[in-house]
Amino acid sequence: MEKCRMVFSGSGGQGVITAAIILAEAAVLYENLIAVQSQMYGPEARGGATRSDIIISDSKINYPKVIQPNVLVCLTQQAYNKFYPIIRPGGLLVTDTRYVKTQRKADAIQRELPMFQTVMEKIGKPIVFNICMLGVVISMTQLVKSESIMKVLETRIPSGFLEMNREALTIGMAMGDESIN
Repeated sequence: MEKCRMVFSGSGGQGVITAAIILAEAAVLYENLIAVQSQMYGPEARGGATRSDIIISDSKINYPKVIQPNVLVCLTQQAYNKFYPIIRPGGLLVTDTRYVKTQRKADAIQRELPMFQTVMEKIGKPIVFNICMLGVVISMTQLVKSESIMKVLETRIPSGFLEMNREALTIGMAMGDESIN
């Protein structure tokens, strides 16, 4: 497996850092892969710019920062404007249609998906938007299995919220499957 370098970006409160941590833990704990995850965020508690870098590999990772991601997720316009130029040529750029208006300048496969809108229509709670996004990413990249993500969620999420998170993951995976076919 070639190293997969990813950047999840958005604003504070959207759960991009949590989603990145869950993905990295799933890769290490349940897929026998090597992963590193780092994060940067603005000084605001909510609403500030947020970025999380994840590298997943089956061999040694020498540098924990992502310079040119294979996968870039932008959940806000500010994140998109700042990060779309760094996508690796031929990489995958995923944006949410509610929050991001894209330009066709990136040399990447661009997928604009109504993740937030779908979560609100089907679940009614924005708190699982990040898990829906994670479902899209794992569906499109095939890096880890959904079962591995669910095992991590079971250790991190109160049991009363597990079913909602499982549903969000399933919705995201279906959206990812549809967008590649």
